[in-house]
Amino acid sequence: MVNENNFFDCLAVTNVQVFPFKEGTNMGKMKALATIVLNDQIQIRGLRVMDGEYGLYVGYPVDPYTKGEDFRSLVMPITRQLREHIENCVLEKYQAAIA
Repeated sequence: MVNENNFFDCLAVTNVQVFPFKEGTNMGKMKALATIVLNDQIQIRGLRVMDGEYGLYVGYPVDPYTKGEDFRSLVMPITRQLREHIENCVLEKYQAAIA
């Protein structure tokens, strides 16, 4: 069994790019797109900064070929710690970009 803490320790966000939408652009709840790099080795594109009921959060890329109202995530963190780490990195960069 993989120890979650050891697994998380080996994954780190090493680069974040955030592309906020211009003021007045009507993208609904989506405020920006983001790209992250993990461990300088794998890039994940298509993350979305979303404005939800409880504030900003990060949405993960979904399969555009999914039929119906089901959404199938292409990439998503399994552990809560990694999800929080990614979300913190992306939202910090987003706040800096819009300041």
